[in-house]
Parts: sequence; C-alpha cells; structure tokens
Amino acid sequence: MKILLAEDEKSLSRALTVILEKNHYSVDAVYNGTDALDYAMLNDYNAVILDWMMPGPDGLAVLKKLRAAGRTMPVLMLTAKAEVDNKVEGLDSGANDYLTKPFEAKELLARIRAMTRQSSAAPDTRLRFGNISLDTATFELAGPSGSVTLPGKEYQMLEMLLRHPGHVISADRFMEMVWGLESDTEQSVVWVNISVLRRRLEAVGADIEIKVQRGLGYAARKKK
Repeated sequence: MKILLAEDEKSLSRALTVILEKNHYSVDAVYNGTDALDYAMLNDYNAVILDWMMPGPDGLAVLKKLRAAGRTMPVLMLTAKAEVDNKVEGLDSGANDYLTKPFEAKELLARIRAMTRQSSAAPDTRLRFGNISLDTATFELAGPSGSVTLPGKEYQMLEMLLRHPGHVISADRFMEMVWGLESDTEQSVVWVNISVLRRRLEAVGADIEIKVQRGLGYAARKKK
C-alpha cells in the first residue's frame, strides 16, 4: 500500500517512514502543505497522513482542497491540538480519523489499517489508457500480450503519465514527485526509467507510447 506522509518535523517524518516501511507500506514523505497537495492530487494513495500545523497551507486547508477536488482517499490528521472542537473541525472537513501527538506507533498502524479496510471496497483500482491498464493497488501493468508488476519508481512515473495522458511532464517534475525534493540522484535516472518503461509497454503489446518533447519532457500518447 502507498501512503503520503506530510509532516514538517523531519526527525519525526524519518522515524514514521521507517516504521511504515517496516510494515510493508510504500511512503512518499513531504514537509509542507504545498507539496502535500501536489502529491495527493497527482498520485493515487491508499492513505494520506497530514500534520495539521505545516508551512504553507496547513493540513486542514490541504484536506479541504482535496475533498473539494473530489479526492476520496482516507486521510488521518496528526496534531498536537487535543481540544474536541479541533477534532470536530477536522472530521467535519473530511478527515477519516484524528491522532493526537504524542502517539504510539502501534496505534498509528492500527488506525491506518482501519481506514484502509473501510476504503478497500473501491470499485476499480485500474488506470486505463489505450489497450493497457495500470493497477494502482498491485502496481501491475497489463496489456493484450501479458502483464508485469512494476517496481516502485517505474510505477510512479507511469502513473503520472497515465493520469495526464497527452500532457508533457518535465524531468524536473519527475525528480520532485518520484525521488523527492532532497534527493541527490542524478536526473539521468529519469531517462533510464523512461527507456525501461518503453520496453515494458512494448512487451505487454501496448498501443500507447511515451514520447519525448525535446527540452520539455515526456508524455503518454496513442501510437499513430
């Protein structure tokens, strides 16, 4: 399962990321409300953990914008605010649950399990474009000639392309969304993964391709 963690206290974010990954979750960690909103709008997360007090738009503002945009993924609010009125405000704004700091890791994990159980009845987890589909729950790419489960980075890049077919996505945007704002990874890794994804698409018999627009970026388009 894929989780977005938006927590501006970096030591806490790192600790939570370790805990979540040890419990078999894939984690994207961001540290402000602007990035949290961008990531949540572009990716199909199984759950989002939002700290209330973040730089930029705070967690509550991010939550309201997500719900206004029709994003229905379960959201857990993290906050030092323990007053009942704050909890009510968060829940009324669309949060699925609310956890007050400090908290035990096992309680956080239990609340995530409860939230994702409730949302597991979603009718379809597949993105479709042309004759292929990408399952956002299993990371499986499928086409008329077969299927393959994509590694995390390849999956995230293809998901971005399929959510915005025909739209050009720059290498900088891929670096920011897939490798993270603080990554020291060379940008050439984007081209390497694009090359691998092109081979994956050919292998499953896709009638779409990833086109490069020189100097601008990449887009998923139907083959002519």
